[in-house]
Amino acid sequence: MELREILAISGQPGLYKFVAQSMRGVIVESLVDGRRMNAAASSKVSALTEISMFTEGDDIPLAEVFTKIYTHYEGKEAISHKECAEKLQAAFAEVLPEYDRERVHVSDIKKCFAWYNLLVKAGFTEFKTGDEEAQEE
Repeated sequence: MELREILAISGQPGLYKFVAQSMRGVIVESLVDGRRMNAAASSKVSALTEISMFTEGDDIPLAEVFTKIYTHYEGKEAISHKECAEKLQAAFAEVLPEYDRERVHVSDIKKCFAWYNLLVKAGFTEFKTGDEEAQEE
């Protein structure tokens, strides 16, 4: 399973694995409970490889942020997304000190840690995009 197959659906909690294209949208499988559902074509569906975080310099792809979190927490789960805002911001600053504190909201940090923890529980150890793998070959 690659990171480009993992989707976030607006209005739906958690992350989903792309299964197939359907006539009315895409069929996805929840990483939390394995249930399949149809994500309507009108839903805002984003692949994790398309999302990035604001920094003081260039934006950093979410895959790189996940890699930094993975390294910082030595492959274990990170801080819970349910912690208080101050703890989350401090933990995120340890992992990504150059993040833009004005444009990255606490809700973004919560989502980042929640998604990272879901991916680690699902067995992810590398957060490569399909583009990186194609460049290596």
